[in-house]
Amino acid sequence: MSAATSNSKGLKLTNTLTRSKEDFVPIDPANVRMYVCGPTVYDFAHIGNARPVIVFDVLFRLLRHLYGADHVAYVRNITDVDDKINARALRDFGSEIKAGRMSLNDAIRQVTEKTANQYHADVRALGCLDPTVEPRATEHIPGMIGMIETLIARDHAYVAKGEVLFDTASMPAYGALSKRNLDEQKAGARIAVEGHKKNPGDFVLWKQSSAEEPGWDSPWGRGRPGWHIECSVMSEAHLGEVFDIHGGGLDLIFPHHENEIAQSCCAHGNDRMANYWLHNGFVQVEGKKMSKSEGNFVTIHDLLHTETFGGRQWPGEVLRLAMLMTHYREPIDFSVRKLEEAERLLSKWPDLVEGAAAPAQEVVDALDDDLNTVAAIQALHALASEAQKDPARLAEYSASASLLGLAPVKAETADLDHAAIDARVAERLAFIEAKNWADADRVRDELASEGILLKDSKDSETGQRITTWEVKR
Repeated sequence: MSAATSNSKGLKLTNTLTRSKEDFVPIDPANVRMYVCGPTVYDFAHIGNARPVIVFDVLFRLLRHLYGADHVAYVRNITDVDDKINARALRDFGSEIKAGRMSLNDAIRQVTEKTANQYHADVRALGCLDPTVEPRATEHIPGMIGMIETLIARDHAYVAKGEVLFDTASMPAYGALSKRNLDEQKAGARIAVEGHKKNPGDFVLWKQSSAEEPGWDSPWGRGRPGWHIECSVMSEAHLGEVFDIHGGGLDLIFPHHENEIAQSCCAHGNDRMANYWLHNGFVQVEGKKMSKSEGNFVTIHDLLHTETFGGRQWPGEVLRLAMLMTHYREPIDFSVRKLEEAERLLSKWPDLVEGAAAPAQEVVDALDDDLNTVAAIQALHALASEAQKDPARLAEYSASASLLGLAPVKAETADLDHAAIDARVAERLAFIEAKNWADADRVRDELASEGILLKDSKDSETGQRITTWEVKR
């Protein structure tokens, strides 16, 4: 590991590894590196998935402010090989596959591309910047095979019944992140406890694929990687063996992040994978755990484009502010009331202006204190009030709001290419007429990510679909 430099920026972060708030000291201030677990693209992202995207987007923005945009690398992966993806492809395209009109691999590609495109549209509508790099698991299969070979050679993994398993007992420090000892360990949620394991907590690195399942050739036969090995390999490929920050939701501490650490440390002979581990709290909906059985499972897409939550659509900046009004480490109750509160607050703030200005120090200081977005929003609200009285402070207010990713500059319709937008609206209507719902949704979501909101209605006399558009704030 490179020698750390002194922390001259004042940033403090709560490190799950040590359970304490620490000064953030990057390994190399000229190359600050962060990895965050991204989506498994088998279904549209729900509002719980939105929280880490928003939280770590704020951290990304803050690091860019503190160290310079060219000195921060943010990697957020896409998992595009997974049994849930296979199951969704069979569910959606089973009849096509059975009839020989489509292969399973083609069906999987359809599922992953549609879901990934939707994810990108959704998170951009929430005001999130694109990560520096967005690797896909399927692009890194050779690296995964190589790391598994290294783990076997170092006696940290073994082959049993066609699978390669990590030997948790081979790592004395296993459980340091989750603070669980081996006697308390349970097998990872994505694998069953089988008799061929040496220890109940041993987890799959590589598993066999049938002829009908996606797979790659390997020293252990045709197969596919386990869940955890993917992030170990992708983070190393883009950030190195040891990097600064690893983030994700609280639910990932065990088994996913614990197993990432085990694989990476044992493969490289290091005592750590990342210096700081950050985890955001859970999201409840209207006071209850979100689940389909409760009927409160809500996707980002539905919140943005349908009227299934509170009987209306919600702008992306409202959803974002509602998330940031609770400290990232605390549980959040996502409710209509909270969204209405966020919307009222935004309505009191002036539009952003363009100009060269630094964010207010009180906003930066709040974020420096373990991403205290609650205090940052309070400071921003006070600054917004002052800016409305003193226009000279509008640029400072705008820079502060941008640091939080809030209230993007209002688009002026005069500056838009109306003909181009009308052509895309007409293209979507043609897709609808052809019952090509996937492409119709794609066009709508692409426009939404650019701040163009479509509204569908029917002509009262002819019943013909009419689509109008407006610029979202």
